[in-house]
Parts: sequence; C-alpha cells; structure tokens
Amino acid sequence: MEQLTPPQSENELIARASALAGRTLAELAMAHRLSLPMDLRRHKGWVGQLIEHALGASAGSRAIPDFAELGVELKTLPVDRRGLPCESTYVCTVPLEQINETWQQSWLRRKLARVLWLPIQADKEIALADRRIGSALLWSPSAAEEAMLRRDWEELTERIMLGEIEQISARFGEALQIRPKAANSRVLRHAIGADGEAILINPRGYYLRTGFTANILQQYSING
Repeated sequence: MEQLTPPQSENELIARASALAGRTLAELAMAHRLSLPMDLRRHKGWVGQLIEHALGASAGSRAIPDFAELGVELKTLPVDRRGLPCESTYVCTVPLEQINETWQQSWLRRKLARVLWLPIQADKEIALADRRIGSALLWSPSAAEEAMLRRDWEELTERIMLGEIEQISARFGEALQIRPKAANSRVLRHAIGADGEAILINPRGYYLRTGFTANILQQYSING
C-alpha cells in the first residue's frame, strides 16, 4: 500500500478529488490495494480513511487539518438518492473543562475554515462496494454561515461553562449541535457540573446539522 505524496496546492487537491468522481468504493479500494469490509457496522471510519489515502492526506490522527500543508479539512458526506445528506457531520470533540477560548481561537472554527466536501452514496439498498463517489466541493463559510455557527458555538459554550452540559441535547443549535461521541458508554471525561464541581460524563462532539450541509451542497449546485 503506497502512501501518496500530499497535494502541494488546492488546485492539485481538487484535481485529485475530481478524478475520484463516479468511481465506486470497490474500484478505489482495489486501486490502492485496500481490503473492502462487508459493511460499515464495525468499520465506521473506513470510507473516510479510504478517501484520505486516495487523496494523500497527511494528518493521520494528529489534531491538525487533514491536508496540513494547505490548511484544508476533508469531510466525506454520506448522501441519499436525492443527493441530500443522510446524517449530521462530526467536526471535532467538545472541550468540557477549562474553556477559555474565543470563537476566533476555537478549534471548531479552524476545522471549518476550509473544507473539502466529498459526497458519497450511502443508501442502504446500495451495497458498500457499489457506492459511488460524487463531485468534490472546496468550501469556506460565508459571512452568514460563520455568523450562524458562531451564535450556536457561543450559546453552547456558555451552557457548558455554566455546568449545563448534561442538559444540552441535539435539539440545541440552528446549524451546530452537541452529541455524545465515544466508542462506548464506559468512556468518560471530566466536565464542569452544575455547582462548579468536577463530574465525569461521556465525551461530546460538535456536529453540523444535515440542513446546514444540505444548504452547502445546494449552493454549490446552483453556483457551480
């Protein structure tokens, strides 16, 4: 399994991503000598890892953008037959204690500053091997989109600082939501409790709502 050299420019990255459009996951896995799982129930991150490898992403598990040299994050986006996102999109973990950063400093904002979106068929009726890759989109949030994200982030951050993390559900947030993010319920992290005390809870993650990502794809189809 040969590791590709990371792309040296956004144009090179887009060219690589565009070359994947229309290919099936089986074709791509075979081209890169990677084994194809029967399904994703025990291999949830497999598709993303396949695409990372095919595009030459260099970050691995480090807390840096997937294409570190370009400052570009990769997000595969499972879509249905209508081309609409099937699920919310995980962005990054939520800091649960000693939160003292501003929106401008936040890891969430940096993760979303420049994103390569890659839609991939995800209908359950289509076998994993036969699912096709769509057309890539290189995106940065508009002023309106960033304002929406910032409002959600600031409201959610305030609730965490007030010790209300356990009261935050996926219903909060217009574009952004917080949900549990852990391999199992036994994974615990420290957080701030209602009385300022330290508590243990399951890790949380920031997710983009499907309506937000659907709007990104819609704007691309109109303008692209």
